[in-house]
Amino acid sequence: MKVLIIDDEMNICLSLKNILEDEGYSCSYVVDTRKWLDKFEVVNPDIILLDVRLDGANGIDLLKEIKNRKKNTIVIMISGHSGIKEAVQSIKYGAYDFLEKPLSLTKVKIIIKKALEFHNMALDYSRLKQDESEKYKIIGNSKSIKNLLELVDKIAASNSKVLIRGESGTGKELVAFAIHNKSQRKYKHFAKFNSAAIPTELVESELFGYEKGAFTGAEGNKEGKIELANGGTLFLDEIGDMSLMAQSKILRVIQEGEFERVGSNKTHKIDVRLIAATHKNLEELVKTGQFREDLFYRLNVIPLITPPLREHPEDIPILIDHFSKKFSQELNLPLKKFLPETISELQSWEFKGNIRELKNLIERIYILYPYMEVKLDDIIDKIDTKNGHEPSFWNVIRPFKEKKNEFEKKYLLAQLKINNGSISKTAKSLDLQVSNLSRKLKELDIHS
Repeated sequence: MKVLIIDDEMNICLSLKNILEDEGYSCSYVVDTRKWLDKFEVVNPDIILLDVRLDGANGIDLLKEIKNRKKNTIVIMISGHSGIKEAVQSIKYGAYDFLEKPLSLTKVKIIIKKALEFHNMALDYSRLKQDESEKYKIIGNSKSIKNLLELVDKIAASNSKVLIRGESGTGKELVAFAIHNKSQRKYKHFAKFNSAAIPTELVESELFGYEKGAFTGAEGNKEGKIELANGGTLFLDEIGDMSLMAQSKILRVIQEGEFERVGSNKTHKIDVRLIAATHKNLEELVKTGQFREDLFYRLNVIPLITPPLREHPEDIPILIDHFSKKFSQELNLPLKKFLPETISELQSWEFKGNIRELKNLIERIYILYPYMEVKLDDIIDKIDTKNGHEPSFWNVIRPFKEKKNEFEKKYLLAQLKINNGSISKTAKSLDLQVSNLSRKLKELDIHS
């Protein structure tokens, strides 16, 4: 760990250097404040001990400059002539602590040790947040994805309830997290609850928590997802699968901001933002009595739809690249190259499981496919048809010509969408003459 001392008193610099080197730190100092920046850049310190009042310089100004250059540097201010005003300024501009002269060398060692512990915790938290952000990252440059992200930005600024609807595998959870992560609640918990993944009899205890003795096996008190989300966001995934009893209790949380744990009469006040998601038709469930109408209208304040992958095939190359790098790293395997014709073929597939299905396909290729280049024939003949995935246009036995026309139509529609409907651009990307492509489009009854 590298320490830099900036002080215009040589005896202070030497005393601090000796005591800190005894503790195992790599220690440097600078007395001439005109040379502090050169020393800073050479040493690249983790910690700086900085005098507030220097000969020819102001320590507060140096503090600002240090934080502008390297934000994570720990700066501990020292002074024998300053008061409360300088101490407050120092903390305001990012100093970790403020020590007064004459210095207690024992106290200096303790402060530096605590500062390093705090610094390491901050780095760990930053890494965890980065990992979480990477896990929930929404990938895509298409108009559909850009429009979705613009809507997320607008929604995040409010506390309104959101109902996310879309097919399975379109990233509803990613959108919910993006709304949370861009809101004022982002430093609080993002609690997830999947109604379809929890047995009906456990839904209430998992959601609302329980008291000791509430049921057999309840050996202590337990917070539910709602309490964990207090001050933050509660994401109710697959809300269409929630029981009517749980729906009524969620409705009370929305209306009154309170709930009781299972086995308790004590009322808890709660402040959560609710985001719900489903792939089901809630209007139909309301008609059949499987979903409460009042809850539906309470949740459906801001409706949001995640687009299926077939509506933005232009994002498939980006998604392939993203998942390829992910599985190369996770499985400790060399990065594979997807050939252009392979990518073009995948862009023409329907992917009924959407992005999740594409992700699973890439993972399967990394595990089962031995070659560095991923070729079209190998994808079709060796990976997918033998492992359960078949493009939708192979599913029914029909005459070859009919099947060929169906494939060509799907393929050309996808290429036109990628090129924003431009026949000339599409022809160029497919290495075809415009007249030949126009004739083929007319033959297949495709209107660009």
